[in-house]
Amino acid sequence: MANAKNAQKAPENFETAMRELEQLIASMENGQMPLEASLQAYQRGAFLVKFCQSQLQAVQEQVKIVEADMVRPLDLNE
Repeated sequence: MANAKNAQKAPENFETAMRELEQLIASMENGQMPLEASLQAYQRGAFLVKFCQSQLQAVQEQVKIVEADMVRPLDLNE
């Protein structure tokens, strides 16, 4: 069970999450972060990755629905 201290604020959208994730990666790769900040950045990054995966999965499902609708046989009697 997550407590308030570990609660993460969800980004506004996929693009915002990707930008934040890229910034976190750049900061961590710099190697100048203290250990505690690195751990927090890693946790935030893991949260952002899960957020992005869920967004992509939702879009993937929508694409499947659209494709299924488009692939129906053409009824020439309409």
